[in-house]
Amino acid sequence: MADFNMNRRQFVGSALAASALAALAGCTNNGGGTGSGSASAAAPTVGDNYMNFYLSEPAYIDPYNAQENQGTAVVRACFDGLVTWDWSVNEAVPVCATELPTVSEDGLTYTFKLREGMKFHNGDPVDAESFKRGWQRLADSTMASPSEIGYHLAPVAGYAEMAAGEAEEISGLTVVDDLTFQVTLTDPMADFVAVCCHPGLVPVPQAAIDDPASFLEKPIGNGPFMMADAWQHNQYILLEKFADYYGEAPKIDGVYMSIQADPDTAFRALEAGDIDFAMIPAGKIQETVDAYGLSDDGFTVTPGKQTLTGTELSTYYLVVNLEDEALSDVNVRRAISLAIDRQAIVDTLYEGYREPANSIMPLSIDDNEQNVWEYCAYDPERAKQILTDAGYAEGDISVELNYNGDGGHEELMSAVQANLEAIGITVTQDTTEWATYLNNLSDGNYKLARLGWTADYPTMDNFLYPNFFSTADNNYGGYNNPDVDAALLAARQIQDEEERKNAYRAICHQIGEDMPVIPIVFYAHNYVGTERLASFNYDAQTIPHFETAELA
Repeated sequence: MADFNMNRRQFVGSALAASALAALAGCTNNGGGTGSGSASAAAPTVGDNYMNFYLSEPAYIDPYNAQENQGTAVVRACFDGLVTWDWSVNEAVPVCATELPTVSEDGLTYTFKLREGMKFHNGDPVDAESFKRGWQRLADSTMASPSEIGYHLAPVAGYAEMAAGEAEEISGLTVVDDLTFQVTLTDPMADFVAVCCHPGLVPVPQAAIDDPASFLEKPIGNGPFMMADAWQHNQYILLEKFADYYGEAPKIDGVYMSIQADPDTAFRALEAGDIDFAMIPAGKIQETVDAYGLSDDGFTVTPGKQTLTGTELSTYYLVVNLEDEALSDVNVRRAISLAIDRQAIVDTLYEGYREPANSIMPLSIDDNEQNVWEYCAYDPERAKQILTDAGYAEGDISVELNYNGDGGHEELMSAVQANLEAIGITVTQDTTEWATYLNNLSDGNYKLARLGWTADYPTMDNFLYPNFFSTADNNYGGYNNPDVDAALLAARQIQDEEERKNAYRAICHQIGEDMPVIPIVFYAHNYVGTERLASFNYDAQTIPHFETAELA
């Protein structure tokens, strides 16, 4: 998931109250906020049992494009899928399904049995047809804005044909009966149940097809919370408890998502008691820990233990435009990476509460030395020598650092600029707001662009396939290594877990030699909640768990 920190994202995203530097997500994580745009909407009056949550202006809140962590926060609250990832047991558990799926002997067909009596927020039944409908929207090329996350369904038979406009449905999705949904793959994939945890793979009612424009602004879900009104762009999103929810009723009545101008504004609002959860500004982490107390587990706010610093499944990195003349040279990419003092960035901007990235693969996903990228070390002298050996003189190379200016990235980008200028590279900066920034990435309108990737589901594949498979939507730089493509497809079919991990480690190493992206830091939470939060969990994927939240 792309981060506003984003799994498109990545950093990650994703998801949620914005992260300071967040991609990616696997949602994209944007790491910041935006509050400019539409005329001011009057804030609604809500009861005392509503949580006030900081959000940046999302790119989308419709699950068919749950590609970054801000919008995914809304999707997760309003929609339930077949399964979800349970961090207490570190595996997928059933939600709309009654149990984990049965799998055919050849490993191709997954059969899900659905719970009885589930309803959408408009009263329509949640059935197998609604899951097929929701999944197929990710492959529907006739949508006004086609999905950016359809690649999650690439293993499903018939996805490629529908996505290419050659078929009207995905042949591998079968409605056996109202409560039986069957999925057939083209090849076995050991991690497929984890893929089904993605927030985009949820059911939708017929209204999503009949009136897609309205659904885009006020999606009708099946989760514990529902949209109380349409999205008030750049102002707020209001969620209320769904009275007919099939599962355990939330303890809070709703969530007022306050879309703020920037993270610092949100933090000041938290200090004033107007917002219950926000991001901590750069340079204030230890000060906040001292004032509000440190969470016991790093992910859960309770009174007196309100600061979250838990490790995220996220990486902050620079995407390289491989069409650029200078950046297409692997020597330039390697030199740029060697010039960046990641430890100084961690120590200065994050007060030691993050880790320098030694690879695209977070330590929290797989802490193995095979994943380490040689050129993520800090060695400016070697960087200079690489450029000299490649025939570059000081001043020959000019790059532009591109980033969303609403996410608190300025200090980090300025540190990178200073590092690159120290080895003779000319650097400029260019900023824009988050939604436009994502469009620029898709259009190739950038040079060195910051992004983050937060796991859509906690597998090694989710960091490698979406970002580096040649035709994957999140492969913004256009990286194309046929050997990597073939190895990724082969690794997906390996059933033995350790053998599969070793295959992914080899792939990760090869990508590190090519350096199509430049990792900077591994994310960690830098959030704080107020004493109003008796209990609130914000997990390693940057998912806010409103469904279990309690207010004092």
